[in-house]
Amino acid sequence: MENVGEFVRVEVDPDNPAVAVIRIDRPKALNALNGRVTEEIAEAAARVSSDDSVRAVVLYGGERAFVAGADIKEMAELTHAKMLEYSRALQNALTAVARIPKPVVAAISGYALGGGCELALCADFRVVGAKARLGQPEILLGVIPGAGGTQRLPRLIGPAKAKDLVFTGRHVKAEEALEIGLADRVVEDDEVYSAAVELVARYADGPAVALAAAKEAIDRGLETDLDTGLEIERLQFSGLFATEDQKAGMRGFIEQGPGKATFEGR
Repeated sequence: MENVGEFVRVEVDPDNPAVAVIRIDRPKALNALNGRVTEEIAEAAARVSSDDSVRAVVLYGGERAFVAGADIKEMAELTHAKMLEYSRALQNALTAVARIPKPVVAAISGYALGGGCELALCADFRVVGAKARLGQPEILLGVIPGAGGTQRLPRLIGPAKAKDLVFTGRHVKAEEALEIGLADRVVEDDEVYSAAVELVARYADGPAVALAAAKEAIDRGLETDLDTGLEIERLQFSGLFATEDQKAGMRGFIEQGPGKATFEGR
């Protein structure tokens, strides 16, 4: 795959060709999210979403930082009217990541603060290095999170814990992140990338359409009431009976037992 732009590229993991890596690489600014990075993240999300050869995705910012936050220098002097436009683009880019219809894991080394934490929240899983720091420090700048921190964070860790992080702006160490549910796995810093690939690669051979349906049902169901969520689930479940993978999976179960089917993602 070719680079998306100046600061973001989409790569294929050399040992797992079905795993794509969205690599954020703005090292002089610790991968801070400016307008260009935001635009390129949206483009990368669209690329991996539409590429059928990609079955799982890793978000990675390198060893020094995942994403240290938003580019404060860029936004400090924006007017209210400009920020309405800026924040919409930022939210849309992160939402594009959240809606990648494939399993996504954030591989977090160093800092994942502010917009970086919000980007990590868009993944399905978070693998965190032992020395990493996560948090929503916007309150220390006189503002609040603006790219999902007040919405995705409480849905993940609960409102009280989210309010603590948002109200104080404090940084969370890896072990506390694991304890409160902000991290799914903590590993040594030099193992973050490989652990993330290992985690998400387990889904790469699965039934891609069913995995997308499961992700859609869970994520959209969390946004609504139980009855509506159950209807989303029912429609997704029924729709999978039009796929080749459903036929292969059930035929394999009958003929060979569970876990023997080979899926083609159709």
